[in-house]
Amino acid sequence: MRDYLLTEEQRMIQDLARKIAQEKIRPVAAKYDETEEFPWEIMRILAQSDLFGVFIPQEYGGLGGGVLELAIVTEELSRACGGIAVCYAATGLGTYPIILFGNEEQKKKYLPLIASGKKLAAFALTEAGAGSDASAIQTTAEKKGDYYLLNGTKQWITNGGEAEVYTVIALTDRTKGARGATAFILEKGMEGFSFGKKEKKMGIRASATRELIFNNCKVPKENVLGKEGMGFIVAMKTFDVSRPGVAAQAVGIAQGALDLAIEYAKERKQFGQSISSFQGIQFMLADMATSIAAARALIYTVCRAVDRGEKDIAKESAMAKLFASDVCMKVTTDAVQIFGGYGYMRDYPIEKFMRDAKITQIYEGTNQIMRNIIALNLIKETLR
Repeated sequence: MRDYLLTEEQRMIQDLARKIAQEKIRPVAAKYDETEEFPWEIMRILAQSDLFGVFIPQEYGGLGGGVLELAIVTEELSRACGGIAVCYAATGLGTYPIILFGNEEQKKKYLPLIASGKKLAAFALTEAGAGSDASAIQTTAEKKGDYYLLNGTKQWITNGGEAEVYTVIALTDRTKGARGATAFILEKGMEGFSFGKKEKKMGIRASATRELIFNNCKVPKENVLGKEGMGFIVAMKTFDVSRPGVAAQAVGIAQGALDLAIEYAKERKQFGQSISSFQGIQFMLADMATSIAAARALIYTVCRAVDRGEKDIAKESAMAKLFASDVCMKVTTDAVQIFGGYGYMRDYPIEKFMRDAKITQIYEGTNQIMRNIIALNLIKETLR
């Protein structure tokens, strides 16, 4: 059970990601957290290792894996630094709309560049007034012959300003509400496409979070993803596939925190013995490890369902994200507690894990929204 029935190739990917995390990311995680610099050097290492291609089909330059491979890499990178890991994972979020809904021409144009790591991707749905209520977006796209003019802003976009390829959801028909939204592929450098300031965040500070600004941004009609009016479907189907990735990030952060807590508990002496010999600490460690193992098993199960092409996985995807992120927050909080006063000091790495953990309960749908999705699907299933 301990290898979670991974194939030999998946174990090789896991070993490679773990090696990069331990040797390249862990030594610089604190530096990137402090400086908030985008980790381009690490992104280049991941690109040279072909890890950006693990979830992209072989015919477009990838390794032919799927969501499970993406989750495996994300988890291992997050074990060292959640902020650096999300720079990688957010590219998957920005890419999956093209994998799921792109036509052959769009896939051939963008996927090989992303698979090689030459270009990062990002996904843009959230706005100042449209967070949990994604259908409340106000950014518009007006058709003008062979192109569309986009106007509006997107807020809190991960990889914003650093990515070259953006999946953007905008309204092409205000009168239809969510059914009037359309998905577009935008490229950095398009006329009328600019970025706001880099946000200062509690955690995941190595990642870039910026506002996207569209001022009569001219987008060719060939850049429509799917069909006009399918934007909300593109977004929701993408989240069904990407939420296990957030869950994997959460499990990775939790595992990294547990690793540190065990190491510290064995070294820290109180009352003449290591605190790992105290039953109170042992029970905490046991609960932390059990919760992480359960979350990982759920994530891998959901990832496999996605990769098999199973439909209607919104409930299970939401469950994975909900459970794993709640586990992450509990585990990192307990890890800080095990460190005691040292855990509150920035000289020790554990406080960063707690700060990084919180966002997993918020982005790609808050955990309150996850519970809504789960409950509504449960009720719907009983009506069939």
